[in-house]
Amino acid sequence: MIVDIMLPYYGSVPLMQAAVRSVMAQSDPGWRLTVVDDGTEPGVPEWFAGITDERVSYQRNEHNLGVTGNYRKCVGLAEHEYLVMMGTDDIMHPNYVETVRSVIEQYPGVCMIQPGVEVIDADGTVVNTMVDEAKRRLYAPRVDSRELMGGEDLAASLLRGCWFYFPSICWRTDALKAVDFRDEFQVIQDLALVIDLIQRGEQMAVDNTLCFQYRRHAVSKSAADAVNGSRFTEARAYFVDVARRMDEQNWPRAARAARRYTSSRLHAITLLPAAVRSGQMSGIRSLSRHAFGPGR
Repeated sequence: MIVDIMLPYYGSVPLMQAAVRSVMAQSDPGWRLTVVDDGTEPGVPEWFAGITDERVSYQRNEHNLGVTGNYRKCVGLAEHEYLVMMGTDDIMHPNYVETVRSVIEQYPGVCMIQPGVEVIDADGTVVNTMVDEAKRRLYAPRVDSRELMGGEDLAASLLRGCWFYFPSICWRTDALKAVDFRDEFQVIQDLALVIDLIQRGEQMAVDNTLCFQYRRHAVSKSAADAVNGSRFTEARAYFVDVARRMDEQNWPRAARAARRYTSSRLHAITLLPAAVRSGQMSGIRSLSRHAFGPGR
């Protein structure tokens, strides 16, 4: 079995090269890497031309497709049963492919695989941020080694606090092709996608084996959107809508979790001081409404 590793690339050349090298260092040879370049950085096509491993392919888009457009293109290019939508600045430990293939052998047809992840900063140093500590201690399920989850239990768990790491997930390709990315979402798009799949009856296998490094930057679009409040305007609209859908699905616990959106409210509260210091009145209003407003 071959795992398609799709790398929608835009941004730092050295970080992208480190990501590519981490794929090429996999202990299990059952992978194919496809890099889809949505930028114009010089020297990148030439660097890939020097790679002789036939499992690595590269193409540059004629026009910038944007994040969602490039994600869609990558999914469309996948040819094998499973794929990974790897972050352009993330790192795979050498045992990543070996780990996810082991999970697939145990749970044939599983839709999503969330393996063990550690967080690194811009310099590649392993860090333990407040956000990630909350994910581990408050929201992530307690899994001894490996567990299969689905249905209302999984939906309610994720709506209480989104604990997965999107770039580390291995997806069943046909399921990802059947459920499209949503154009109306930017920051919360990953949670929306996973909830859509769960509503279709798909399951997620959670494995504690550490095999992936997720890079968290101090300054990013999502961080800026968080302080100015736009992130939470999007999140609030999503939680209101998904609570209604959970009611229609007859999943009351998941509906309650969506209406409370506890972790998202707490996140907004932690950002209020920064918004006050920066004098962003629109951000203060948006964060306050999200943190303290009604869940409907």
